[in-house]
Amino acid sequence: MIEKKLEIAKSRLMIEHPYFGTLASALKFEKNENIEAFMCEGDTYLYNDDYLESLSQDEISFTLANAAMHQALYHDKRQSKRMGWMWHLATDYAINAILVENGLALPERINYDSRFEGQYAEEIYETLRSEIMDDEVREEEGEDAESEDSEEKQSEKISKDEKLEAEEAYERFLEQVNQKLQKQGDLPKGLERIVDLKHGSSISWRDELYRYVNAHAKSDYRFFPPNMKYLYLGFALPAIYGEHLSITVAIDTSASVDKVLLEQFLAELAEIMQIFPNYEIELIECDAKIQHISTLYPTEPLTATLKGGGGTDFRPVFDYLEDKIVDRKFLIYFTDGMGKFPAYLPHIDTLWVMPEAVAVPFGETIVLSSKS
Repeated sequence: MIEKKLEIAKSRLMIEHPYFGTLASALKFEKNENIEAFMCEGDTYLYNDDYLESLSQDEISFTLANAAMHQALYHDKRQSKRMGWMWHLATDYAINAILVENGLALPERINYDSRFEGQYAEEIYETLRSEIMDDEVREEEGEDAESEDSEEKQSEKISKDEKLEAEEAYERFLEQVNQKLQKQGDLPKGLERIVDLKHGSSISWRDELYRYVNAHAKSDYRFFPPNMKYLYLGFALPAIYGEHLSITVAIDTSASVDKVLLEQFLAELAEIMQIFPNYEIELIECDAKIQHISTLYPTEPLTATLKGGGGTDFRPVFDYLEDKIVDRKFLIYFTDGMGKFPAYLPHIDTLWVMPEAVAVPFGETIVLSSKS
């Protein structure tokens, strides 16, 4: 079934190429027999059933990465007055060169030319334009003197708000990618070529928070019903039922954490719940001791007692998790960082999310920013 192949391809992409997988995880799937292969419209991945049937699992992963990159690079907003079909061809060449460079399996009927490796989409467009350009294209692109008036009228129809929105969206993308460039290994090969290194970053913390959480999302493997494909060989493999997030979140409710910061903690937790529709989150509220424990499931509202107001001690949370029978592999701890840490090294991966940088004896830290 194509839908199952798409989900498996998305899971494989997340494991083998986390950056592309993170981008592709937000795609929605929609069958469309009016197209020959596949395309991306916003966050929707449109596909032709017969075309995907002809591809291997790895080749489907390539198409998902391609679609996600078109969305991430704001190619639709960067088209300007360029011809649509030629601009799409140029962006395809640019993206596919990066995907091939990173070892993804190139399917048939994909726009790829090794001579475009290392080039921007804008550069590739100019090359194609000089090669393909003829009188008909010139007329359509509006380069003749007679068409200048019509171009001016058409450009006036594009509102300043739309232009500003497109520019701001691309700036946000540049900021995120630039921050990733500062961390060795975070970016796939070749992606640094598409950004201007002069741009700074002010929103890296939210992007990093999403990356950490997404890395700990897993596919739900079940044996009942099993994957039927290999039953004839005498053994059953688990079936994949989509990404499932199972983590623990602790919130510091001590007196040193004010109401504004508590609300920000809850807002980030709510954002995580929005991104992952299939989750089970154990929520622990703790100051000097555990005040409340609850479990959050999809379709249920986010509720928290926010009891506390005492001192700050992180040890009760880790002691509780060490004694639990259910294995939790990831903990997000929202705190100001001013408290007592365990003397031992916990077995659980820990991400500390705090308003200011504080030295921690274990785990990794993300510092919240007021900018977004």
